[in-house]
Amino acid sequence: MNSTTNLDLKKLLRKKFTATEAVLIGVNLIPLIGVWIWHWDAREMFLVYCLESVIAGIYTIMQMLVVSFYKKQDVWNEDTNTKMPGLFFIFFFIVHFGLFLFVQMSIFLSLMNFPGLSDFGSAFTFLLHFPRYLSNDALLVLISFLFSYGITVTQNFFLNGFYKTASLGILMFTPYPRIFVQQFVVILGSFVLIFGSGATKIFMLIFVAVKIFFELVLDFDGYFRNMKFEKAETANVNIQEERSN
Repeated sequence: MNSTTNLDLKKLLRKKFTATEAVLIGVNLIPLIGVWIWHWDAREMFLVYCLESVIAGIYTIMQMLVVSFYKKQDVWNEDTNTKMPGLFFIFFFIVHFGLFLFVQMSIFLSLMNFPGLSDFGSAFTFLLHFPRYLSNDALLVLISFLFSYGITVTQNFFLNGFYKTASLGILMFTPYPRIFVQQFVVILGSFVLIFGSGATKIFMLIFVAVKIFFELVLDFDGYFRNMKFEKAETANVNIQEERSN
């Protein structure tokens, strides 16, 4: 697929701070407070952050399904203007993003050596039976992430009518930058977890600070939303130039 995905840092910087970002920041502080004050198991919290990637993928699929209802086909290859059905975009995303999650989660689980989750393919076992590996505290954090993502999608996708004009190709890439950063830090944190609770608390603080920094400073959702309109404007300019020539 041919799509413009290079990030322009200036355009990526957040222009304003909204209530949805406040919710995301508050939710990310819950695991930090739990580990530092309530002595929650940091390994479980990192498992929740792994599942946060799954939540982001599920919400992306849901958004793509809604867009496919309004737009039966969308551009797959911009050079040839090839169009594909919405379900094709969804299938491609499930396979590609699923493979991405499988590799990331398998690395983390193998480093953590959880009982029953140390073999190849343990990521599938964890995903299918995750409640048995999480305490009530961890499940509560997971539900809070599910809730916060729901608020963000409702605000940035439904209430502003973006679902009527969104590009399936661009929408498909929206979770990757944030999830890539998150999973990279999660895997890095798995090395720190080996050294005990003291190092774990420090890294948990660093990890949450990095996540909040990205939520406060960088606006991935807005960047990809604006990309669609910029591409449309460029296409209109090119058409006008061709007609004038």
